[in-house]
Amino acid sequence: MAAHTQKNNKQGKSGGKEAQPLIIAKTPAEEQRLKLERLMRNPDKPAPIPDRPKEWNPRAPPEFVRDVMGSSAGAGSGEFHVYRHLRRREYQRQDFLDKISEKLNKDDEYLEKLEKNKEAAEERTAKRRKKRDKLKQKKLMAKKAKVEARNKKEGDADKSSQSSEEEEEEEEQVEREAEDDAEAPSFIMGRK
Repeated sequence: MAAHTQKNNKQGKSGGKEAQPLIIAKTPAEEQRLKLERLMRNPDKPAPIPDRPKEWNPRAPPEFVRDVMGSSAGAGSGEFHVYRHLRRREYQRQDFLDKISEKLNKDDEYLEKLEKNKEAAEERTAKRRKKRDKLKQKKLMAKKAKVEARNKKEGDADKSSQSSEEEEEEEEQVEREAEDDAEAPSFIMGRK
């Protein structure tokens, strides 16, 4: 250690890094603390993020089996271990294929469920939109009926040219409001 610090502290060389004492972590928490301290010494340097580990794939079954084992009595005692390893490997491969097919089935079920939920939401939205449009039509019809009743009442009381002009203006205003409602963008009206 002393020789190492002596090398870096020579007068002729400018040491880029200072000698740091070797610290051995005794607990996992201390190990993590040391890693964080090392990262925080230079915060501008990007932290290393490891890639995801690759998914395990079983070894493909052999295309041509050279040592075909039979159930003959002449097989040696070492053949059993070879057979056991081959059997274990084949079981692993079959389990892997079963897991993949199960995962694909679950993915398909999930996508179907999403599609059904989307269709149900669209149906509810269409139903509510239809209901809102009916209410708007009712309000518009009620407004028109009210204006007509008022016009008729005023028309019976005074049959003057002024009232007819006012009635026409009110009718035009009601029509303009109805057109504005029809032309309003869908996001203002709460529609998609």
